Amino acid sequence: MAEPIIILGAGQAAAQAVASLRADGYDGEIVLFGDEPFLPYQRPPLSKAYLTGEITPERLELRPRAFYEERRVTLHLGRRIVRIDPASRRVEDEAGMAHRYAKLLIATGTRARRIALPGGDLAGIHHLRGIADVDALRAAFSPGLRLAIIGGGYIGLEVAAKARALGLDVTVIEAAPRILARVVADGTAAFLDRLHRDHGVTLLTGTGVAAIRGKDRATGVELADGRVVAADLVLVAVGAVPNVELAQEAGLAVGNGIVVDGAARTSAPDICAAGDVTVFDSRLYGRRIRLECVQNAIDQAKVAASAMLGGDPAYDPVPWFWSDQYDTKLQIAGLSQGFDRTETEGDPASGRFAIRYFREDRLVAVDSLNDPKSHLLGRRALAERLAGAA
Repeated sequence: MAEPIIILGAGQAAAQAVASLRADGYDGEIVLFGDEPFLPYQRPPLSKAYLTGEITPERLELRPRAFYEERRVTLHLGRRIVRIDPASRRVEDEAGMAHRYAKLLIATGTRARRIALPGGDLAGIHHLRGIADVDALRAAFSPGLRLAIIGGGYIGLEVAAKARALGLDVTVIEAAPRILARVVADGTAAFLDRLHRDHGVTLLTGTGVAAIRGKDRATGVELADGRVVAADLVLVAVGAVPNVELAQEAGLAVGNGIVVDGAARTSAPDICAAGDVTVFDSRLYGRRIRLECVQNAIDQAKVAASAMLGGDPAYDPVPWFWSDQYDTKLQIAGLSQGFDRTETEGDPASGRFAIRYFREDRLVAVDSLNDPKSHLLGRRALAERLAGAA
């Protein structure tokens, strides 16, 4: 019997890879390993509708169990792989069992970044990456409780919006001079800053965190300037770290992610990688990038499936993202890092506008606030620019 295709990971990229492998005609065995005891599920709703109980765990599932049964996928959920041996084409699970593969797809995603702080191991401190994290945070929510969020990025702000809707007293602490400092321009950040303050969130920017206060559980966050923010709960939301350890220990090329080419192939034969865990070269931006978004997980998984079946696809996407905060939808096309000027279309006071980013007079990204048309036009313009660079 031929060896199977093994998929490590149980997220968006893994589910798409299964669908694409079968759609592309692969009739062999597929084996999927996931660290969590859940069917592959979508993560964006975790900090939004799932946090507030608006959707159930079943609605997070990307595909029902019957999908995997019909496609003859062997699922090993809640079973961690601890070693990859490219020379023998084997992976080893935490029970010490070895599993041979013909092709291997690494789709291990990311994990929540930890920060080393005095008091960082106290009860009442939360991170947000998986279903269990959100279940624990939601169980602790109660109207009137004080929630301190360390980190003014997308996750922190999305949780802040939902926590306020549930009646919590929310403070967001951000070390940078403003929220979303690394990902959006001043105009977008200023609009969202006002939005959160108007909804009763306290935003503390330009100050770091020195320690978590408390004896047995967290009772506050001590800031770098000596102030203390009283808190019943603390959420640390300071970004994500790609899960590259298995690949690195196996000798694969790794940077800020697993290095892959345009066909999602790693530096080791018969091993591909897809999703948040990868880094790849972008012609559009002239540098190596790593994307944490649904678009990348889906599209790169399709490419990986094709490559594992002998194809030679080329992946060079126009990235896009979104964030829901209160009744505002922020949609982003492209990557704005390195811009040298912006143009604003529409009136921010109306709540509907777009900010276009340029570098040397070339469009590099578009932020759209409650303006889906400008988002689609921005994606189209960036795609045309990419096609022109071919």
